[in-house]
Amino acid sequence: MPEIQFRNLSKTFDNGFHALDNLSLSVQKGEFITIIGPSGCGKTTLLRTLAGLESPSSGEILINGKSINHLEPKDRNLGMVFQNYALFPHLTAFDNMAFGLKAKKIPKEEIRRCIEPVAQRLEIQHLLQRKPGQLSGGQRQRVALGRLLAKNPEIHLLDEPLSNLDAHLRAAMRKELKLLHKEYAKTTLFVTHDQTEAMSLGDRICVMKEGRVEQIATPREIYHEPANLFVAGFFGSPPINLLEGEIVQESENQWAFKGHGFSIDIPEHTPIPSLHEVTMGIHAEDLKLSTEKTCSTREQLKLNIEAVDDLGDARVVHASSGESKLSVRADQQLPITEDTVICTLDWAKVIWFNTKSEERIPLPS
Repeated sequence: MPEIQFRNLSKTFDNGFHALDNLSLSVQKGEFITIIGPSGCGKTTLLRTLAGLESPSSGEILINGKSINHLEPKDRNLGMVFQNYALFPHLTAFDNMAFGLKAKKIPKEEIRRCIEPVAQRLEIQHLLQRKPGQLSGGQRQRVALGRLLAKNPEIHLLDEPLSNLDAHLRAAMRKELKLLHKEYAKTTLFVTHDQTEAMSLGDRICVMKEGRVEQIATPREIYHEPANLFVAGFFGSPPINLLEGEIVQESENQWAFKGHGFSIDIPEHTPIPSLHEVTMGIHAEDLKLSTEKTCSTREQLKLNIEAVDDLGDARVVHASSGESKLSVRADQQLPITEDTVICTLDWAKVIWFNTKSEERIPLPS
Protein backbone atom coordinates (compact mmCIF):
# COMPACT_ATOMS: atom_id res chain seq x y z
CA MET A 1 0.00 0.00 0.00
CA PRO A 2 1.62 3.26 -1.13
CA GLU A 3 2.73 6.39 0.63
CA ILE A 4 2.44 9.55 -1.46
CA GLN A 5 4.72 12.58 -1.25
CA PHE A 6 4.40 15.90 -3.04
CA ARG A 7 7.67 17.85 -2.92
CA ASN A 8 7.72 21.55 -3.80
CA LEU A 9 5.04 20.97 -6.43
CA SER A 10 4.08 23.91 -8.63
CA LYS A 11 1.74 24.14 -11.60
CA THR A 12 1.32 27.21 -13.79
CA PHE A 13 -1.09 27.02 -16.71
CA ASP A 14 -0.49 28.61 -20.11
CA ASN A 15 -2.68 31.60 -19.18
CA GLY A 16 -0.36 32.39 -16.27
CA PHE A 17 -2.64 31.07 -13.50
CA HIS A 18 -0.65 29.56 -10.61
CA ALA A 19 -2.76 26.59 -9.55
CA LEU A 20 -0.15 25.02 -7.24
CA ASP A 21 2.51 27.05 -5.46
CA ASN A 22 5.51 25.13 -4.10
CA LEU A 23 3.20 22.67 -2.35
CA SER A 24 4.60 19.92 -0.12
CA LEU A 25 2.40 17.22 1.39
CA SER A 26 2.73 13.63 2.62
CA VAL A 27 -0.08 11.09 2.62
CA GLN A 28 0.42 8.01 4.78
CA LYS A 29 -0.21 4.46 3.65
CA GLY A 30 -3.90 3.54 3.75
CA GLU A 31 -4.88 7.06 4.87
CA PHE A 32 -8.09 8.82 3.81
CA ILE A 33 -7.23 12.47 3.19
CA THR A 34 -9.95 15.00 2.41
CA ILE A 35 -8.82 18.12 0.54
CA ILE A 36 -10.93 21.25 0.96
CA GLY A 37 -10.68 24.90 0.03
CA PRO A 38 -12.41 27.60 -2.02
CA SER A 39 -12.88 27.33 -5.78
CA GLY A 40 -9.62 27.84 -7.64
CA CYS A 41 -7.37 26.88 -4.71
CA GLY A 42 -5.79 23.95 -6.60
CA LYS A 43 -7.67 20.95 -5.17
CA THR A 44 -8.56 19.31 -8.48
CA THR A 45 -5.23 20.28 -10.08
CA LEU A 46 -3.44 18.43 -7.27
CA LEU A 47 -5.42 15.26 -7.99
CA ARG A 48 -5.02 15.55 -11.76
CA THR A 49 -1.28 16.06 -11.38
CA LEU A 50 -1.03 12.95 -9.21
CA ALA A 51 -3.09 11.03 -11.76
CA GLY A 52 -0.81 12.15 -14.60
CA LEU A 53 -3.54 14.13 -16.35
CA GLU A 54 -1.55 17.34 -15.77
CA SER A 55 2.24 17.78 -15.77
CA PRO A 56 3.79 19.77 -12.91
CA SER A 57 5.72 22.92 -13.81
CA SER A 58 8.24 22.02 -11.12
CA GLY A 59 8.58 19.74 -8.13
CA GLU A 60 8.22 16.02 -7.70
CA ILE A 61 5.62 13.39 -6.88
CA LEU A 62 6.82 10.22 -5.18
CA ILE A 63 5.01 6.95 -4.45
CA ASN A 64 6.78 4.71 -1.96
CA GLY A 65 9.86 6.91 -2.32
CA LYS A 66 10.07 6.65 -6.13
CA SER A 67 9.39 9.55 -8.47
CA ILE A 68 6.43 9.03 -10.83
CA ASN A 69 6.75 12.29 -12.76
CA HIS A 70 7.81 10.42 -15.89
CA LEU A 71 5.10 7.72 -15.71
CA GLU A 72 2.04 7.65 -17.95
CA PRO A 73 -1.37 7.68 -16.16
CA LYS A 74 -1.95 3.98 -17.00
CA ASP A 75 1.29 3.04 -15.23
CA ARG A 76 0.59 4.80 -11.90
CA ASN A 77 -1.69 2.13 -10.36
CA LEU A 78 -4.41 4.55 -9.37
CA GLY A 79 -8.04 5.19 -10.24
CA MET A 80 -10.11 8.36 -10.26
CA VAL A 81 -13.79 9.18 -9.85
CA PHE A 82 -14.68 12.52 -11.42
CA GLN A 83 -17.31 15.07 -10.40
CA ASN A 84 -19.36 14.37 -13.53
CA TYR A 85 -18.68 10.58 -13.22
CA ALA A 86 -17.13 10.46 -16.76
CA LEU A 87 -19.16 7.44 -17.83
CA PHE A 88 -19.30 6.44 -21.50
CA PRO A 89 -22.92 7.11 -22.55
CA HIS A 90 -22.94 4.39 -25.24
CA LEU A 91 -21.74 1.65 -22.85
CA THR A 92 -23.77 -0.29 -20.29
CA ALA A 93 -23.01 0.04 -16.58
CA PHE A 94 -21.22 -3.32 -16.78
CA ASP A 95 -19.03 -2.23 -19.70
CA ASN A 96 -18.25 1.07 -18.00
CA MET A 97 -17.10 -0.80 -14.91
CA ALA A 98 -15.13 -3.24 -17.07
CA PHE A 99 -13.40 -0.57 -19.18
CA GLY A 100 -10.16 -0.37 -17.20
CA LEU A 101 -9.93 -4.14 -16.90
CA LYS A 102 -10.45 -4.65 -20.63
CA ALA A 103 -7.67 -2.15 -21.31
CA LYS A 104 -5.37 -4.47 -19.37
CA LYS A 105 -6.52 -7.38 -21.58
CA ILE A 106 -7.91 -9.31 -18.62
CA PRO A 107 -10.02 -12.34 -19.72
CA LYS A 108 -13.81 -11.90 -19.84
CA GLU A 109 -14.55 -14.42 -17.09
CA GLU A 110 -12.05 -12.82 -14.74
CA ILE A 111 -13.58 -9.40 -15.47
CA ARG A 112 -16.99 -10.77 -14.55
CA ARG A 113 -15.60 -12.21 -11.32
CA CYS A 114 -14.18 -8.77 -10.48
CA ILE A 115 -17.34 -6.81 -11.27
CA GLU A 116 -20.15 -8.97 -9.85
CA PRO A 117 -19.15 -8.79 -6.14
CA VAL A 118 -18.49 -5.04 -6.45
CA ALA A 119 -21.89 -4.49 -8.08
CA GLN A 120 -23.53 -6.51 -5.33
CA ARG A 121 -21.66 -4.55 -2.67
CA LEU A 122 -22.90 -1.28 -4.22
CA GLU A 123 -26.43 -2.67 -4.80
CA ILE A 124 -26.36 -2.03 -8.55
CA GLN A 125 -26.29 -5.65 -9.78
CA HIS A 126 -29.77 -5.19 -11.31
CA LEU A 127 -28.59 -2.12 -13.27
CA LEU A 128 -25.58 -3.59 -15.06
CA GLN A 129 -27.26 -3.77 -18.49
CA ARG A 130 -28.57 -0.20 -18.38
CA LYS A 131 -26.78 2.73 -19.99
CA PRO A 132 -25.96 5.93 -18.02
CA GLY A 133 -28.91 7.80 -19.56
CA GLN A 134 -31.25 5.27 -17.92
CA LEU A 135 -29.74 5.78 -14.46
CA SER A 136 -30.35 8.37 -11.72
CA GLY A 137 -27.53 10.58 -10.47
CA GLY A 138 -27.01 8.36 -7.43
CA GLN A 139 -26.91 5.22 -9.60
CA ARG A 140 -24.39 6.79 -12.00
CA GLN A 141 -22.27 7.76 -9.02
CA ARG A 142 -22.27 4.13 -7.82
CA VAL A 143 -21.32 2.88 -11.28
CA ALA A 144 -18.36 5.30 -11.37
CA LEU A 145 -17.34 4.15 -7.90
CA GLY A 146 -17.79 0.53 -8.99
CA ARG A 147 -15.45 1.10 -11.95
CA LEU A 148 -12.80 2.26 -9.48
CA LEU A 149 -13.33 -0.67 -7.08
CA ALA A 150 -13.43 -3.29 -9.84
CA LYS A 151 -10.03 -2.12 -11.08
CA ASN A 152 -8.93 -2.02 -7.41
CA PRO A 153 -5.82 0.18 -7.76
CA GLU A 154 -3.55 0.99 -4.84
CA ILE A 155 -4.56 4.68 -4.82
CA HIS A 156 -8.13 6.01 -4.97
CA LEU A 157 -8.72 9.59 -6.15
CA LEU A 158 -12.19 11.12 -5.84
CA ASP A 159 -12.92 14.62 -7.15
CA GLU A 160 -16.14 15.94 -5.57
CA PRO A 161 -18.02 12.72 -6.44
CA LEU A 162 -21.05 13.59 -4.30
CA SER A 163 -21.59 17.20 -5.37
CA ASN A 164 -24.36 16.37 -7.87
CA LEU A 165 -26.44 14.39 -5.37
CA ASP A 166 -29.27 15.67 -3.19
CA ALA A 167 -28.75 16.03 0.57
CA HIS A 168 -30.30 12.65 1.46
CA LEU A 169 -28.19 10.74 -1.08
CA ARG A 170 -25.04 12.62 -0.07
CA ALA A 171 -25.47 11.53 3.54
CA ALA A 172 -26.09 7.92 2.49
CA MET A 173 -23.05 7.88 0.22
CA ARG A 174 -20.80 9.42 2.89
CA LYS A 175 -21.67 6.46 5.10
CA GLU A 176 -21.07 4.06 2.20
CA LEU A 177 -17.68 5.59 1.42
CA LYS A 178 -16.57 5.23 5.05
CA LEU A 179 -17.53 1.55 5.00
CA LEU A 180 -15.82 0.99 1.65
CA HIS A 181 -12.60 2.60 2.87
CA LYS A 182 -12.65 0.45 5.99
CA GLU A 183 -13.14 -2.63 3.79
CA TYR A 184 -10.62 -1.82 1.01
CA ALA A 185 -8.16 0.27 3.11
CA LYS A 186 -6.67 1.98 0.05
CA THR A 187 -4.72 5.23 0.16
CA THR A 188 -7.41 7.79 -0.71
CA LEU A 189 -7.47 11.48 -1.64
CA PHE A 190 -10.95 12.97 -1.68
CA VAL A 191 -11.55 16.52 -2.96
CA THR A 192 -14.59 18.36 -1.65
CA HIS A 193 -15.89 21.88 -1.02
CA ASP A 194 -18.26 20.59 1.68
CA GLN A 195 -17.04 20.91 5.28
CA THR A 196 -19.33 18.10 6.48
CA GLU A 197 -17.81 15.70 3.95
CA ALA A 198 -14.31 16.80 4.86
CA MET A 199 -14.92 16.39 8.59
CA SER A 200 -16.85 13.12 8.50
CA LEU A 201 -14.71 11.24 5.95
CA GLY A 202 -11.12 12.32 6.47
CA ASP A 203 -8.56 10.73 8.77
CA ARG A 204 -6.91 14.08 8.19
CA ILE A 205 -8.07 17.23 6.41
CA CYS A 206 -5.87 19.23 4.06
CA VAL A 207 -7.04 22.86 3.85
CA MET A 208 -5.82 24.66 0.72
CA LYS A 209 -5.72 28.30 -0.32
CA GLU A 210 -4.23 29.78 -3.50
CA GLY A 211 -2.31 26.61 -4.35
CA ARG A 212 -0.78 26.16 -0.90
CA VAL A 213 -1.51 23.98 2.12
CA GLU A 214 -2.76 26.13 5.01
CA GLN A 215 -3.06 23.23 7.46
CA ILE A 216 -3.23 19.45 7.44
CA ALA A 217 -4.53 17.87 10.63
CA THR A 218 -7.25 15.67 12.12
CA PRO A 219 -10.83 17.01 12.07
CA ARG A 220 -10.65 17.66 15.83
CA GLU A 221 -7.40 19.62 15.49
CA ILE A 222 -8.70 21.61 12.53
CA TYR A 223 -11.81 22.60 14.50
CA HIS A 224 -10.26 23.33 17.90
CA GLU A 225 -6.71 24.33 16.90
CA PRO A 226 -6.97 26.03 13.48
CA ALA A 227 -3.63 27.27 12.18
CA ASN A 228 -4.95 30.68 11.20
CA LEU A 229 -8.04 32.81 10.64
CA PHE A 230 -8.63 31.36 7.17
CA VAL A 231 -8.83 27.78 8.45
CA ALA A 232 -10.92 28.84 11.45
CA GLY A 233 -13.44 30.63 9.25
CA PHE A 234 -13.82 27.66 6.93
CA PHE A 235 -15.38 25.29 9.45
CA GLY A 236 -18.42 25.36 11.72
CA SER A 237 -22.13 25.84 11.15
CA PRO A 238 -22.68 28.65 11.79
CA PRO A 239 -19.08 29.78 11.18
CA ILE A 240 -16.88 30.56 14.17
CA ASN A 241 -17.34 34.02 15.71
CA LEU A 242 -14.27 36.19 15.09
CA LEU A 243 -14.08 39.38 17.15
CA GLU A 244 -11.26 41.89 16.72
CA GLY A 245 -10.15 43.83 19.78
CA GLU A 246 -7.51 44.53 22.37
CA ILE A 247 -6.52 42.86 25.63
CA VAL A 248 -6.11 45.60 28.23
CA GLN A 249 -5.13 45.49 31.89
CA GLU A 250 -7.83 46.96 34.14
CA SER A 251 -6.04 46.39 37.46
CA GLU A 252 -3.22 44.26 38.87
CA ASN A 253 -5.03 40.94 38.38
CA GLN A 254 -7.81 41.94 36.02
CA TRP A 255 -7.68 41.89 32.23
CA ALA A 256 -10.44 42.69 29.75
CA PHE A 257 -11.06 42.12 26.05
CA LYS A 258 -12.35 45.27 24.38
CA GLY A 259 -13.73 45.31 20.86
CA HIS A 260 -15.83 47.56 18.67
CA GLY A 261 -18.51 48.76 21.07
CA PHE A 262 -18.15 46.07 23.76
CA SER A 263 -15.96 45.14 26.71
CA ILE A 264 -15.85 41.88 28.65
CA ASP A 265 -13.72 40.96 31.65
CA ILE A 266 -11.50 37.90 31.33
CA PRO A 267 -11.84 35.56 34.34
CA GLU A 268 -8.82 35.39 36.64
CA HIS A 269 -6.28 32.62 35.86
CA THR A 270 -7.50 32.36 32.24
CA PRO A 271 -4.50 31.96 29.87
CA ILE A 272 -4.27 34.98 27.56
CA PRO A 273 -1.88 36.09 24.80
CA SER A 274 0.90 38.52 25.55
CA LEU A 275 -0.12 40.54 22.47
CA HIS A 276 -2.56 43.40 22.81
CA GLU A 277 -4.11 43.49 19.31
CA VAL A 278 -5.80 40.12 18.89
CA THR A 279 -8.81 38.43 17.35
CA MET A 280 -10.95 36.22 19.55
CA GLY A 281 -12.41 33.10 17.99
CA ILE A 282 -15.26 31.26 19.68
CA HIS A 283 -17.69 28.73 18.21
CA ALA A 284 -21.44 29.31 18.40
CA GLU A 285 -21.94 26.30 20.70
CA ASP A 286 -19.38 27.65 23.20
CA LEU A 287 -21.57 30.64 24.05
CA LYS A 288 -24.41 30.30 26.53
CA LEU A 289 -27.48 32.53 26.45
CA SER A 290 -29.61 33.73 29.31
CA THR A 291 -32.82 35.74 29.14
CA GLU A 292 -31.89 37.86 32.17
CA LYS A 293 -32.52 41.57 31.74
CA THR A 294 -29.04 42.77 32.70
CA CYS A 295 -25.54 41.35 33.05
CA SER A 296 -24.89 40.03 36.57
CA THR A 297 -21.13 40.21 36.03
CA ARG A 298 -18.69 42.06 33.76
CA GLU A 299 -17.72 38.65 32.33
CA GLN A 300 -21.00 38.63 30.41
CA LEU A 301 -22.11 40.39 27.22
CA LYS A 302 -25.45 41.98 26.44
CA LEU A 303 -26.53 41.06 22.91
CA ASN A 304 -29.11 42.65 20.64
CA ILE A 305 -30.98 39.96 18.70
CA GLU A 306 -31.14 40.52 14.95
CA ALA A 307 -32.52 37.18 13.70
CA VAL A 308 -33.25 33.65 14.89
CA ASP A 309 -32.91 30.52 12.73
CA ASP A 310 -35.07 27.62 13.94
CA LEU A 311 -33.32 24.33 13.11
CA GLY A 312 -35.87 22.09 14.85
CA ASP A 313 -33.51 20.60 17.45
CA ALA A 314 -31.88 23.96 18.22
CA ARG A 315 -31.89 27.61 17.24
CA VAL A 316 -29.13 29.84 15.95
CA VAL A 317 -29.40 33.36 17.34
CA HIS A 318 -27.74 36.07 15.26
CA ALA A 319 -26.97 39.07 17.42
CA SER A 320 -24.70 42.07 17.86
CA SER A 321 -22.77 43.71 20.65
CA GLY A 322 -21.77 47.19 19.60
CA GLU A 323 -20.42 46.89 16.05
CA SER A 324 -19.48 43.21 16.50
CA LYS A 325 -21.65 40.37 15.22
CA LEU A 326 -22.07 36.98 16.91
CA SER A 327 -23.97 33.77 16.25
CA VAL A 328 -25.02 31.60 19.18
CA ARG A 329 -26.36 28.05 19.04
CA ALA A 330 -29.13 28.04 21.63
CA ASP A 331 -31.21 25.27 23.16
CA GLN A 332 -34.70 24.95 21.70
CA GLN A 333 -36.23 25.23 25.18
CA LEU A 334 -34.73 28.65 25.90
CA PRO A 335 -37.59 31.18 25.73
CA ILE A 336 -36.46 34.06 23.53
CA THR A 337 -39.15 36.71 23.76
CA GLU A 338 -37.05 39.86 24.20
CA ASP A 339 -34.90 41.80 21.78
CA THR A 340 -31.87 41.38 24.03
CA VAL A 341 -30.20 38.41 25.75
CA ILE A 342 -27.24 37.93 28.05
CA CYS A 343 -24.28 35.87 26.81
CA THR A 344 -21.60 34.00 28.78
CA LEU A 345 -18.41 32.66 27.16
CA ASP A 346 -16.76 29.31 27.77
CA TRP A 347 -13.28 30.78 28.14
CA ALA A 348 -11.61 27.36 27.95
CA LYS A 349 -12.81 27.14 24.33
CA VAL A 350 -11.65 30.60 23.21
CA ILE A 351 -9.06 30.60 20.39
CA TRP A 352 -6.79 33.64 20.04
CA PHE A 353 -5.28 34.91 16.79
CA ASN A 354 -2.70 37.55 15.95
CA THR A 355 -4.81 40.12 14.11
CA LYS A 356 -1.90 41.28 11.93
CA SER A 357 -0.38 37.91 10.93
CA GLU A 358 -3.74 36.06 11.23
CA GLU A 359 -1.90 33.09 12.83
CA ARG A 360 -3.30 31.27 15.88
CA ILE A 361 -1.56 32.15 19.14
CA PRO A 362 -0.69 28.95 21.07
CA LEU A 363 -1.34 29.18 24.79
CA PRO A 364 -0.15 27.00 27.67
CA SER A 365 -2.80 24.38 28.55
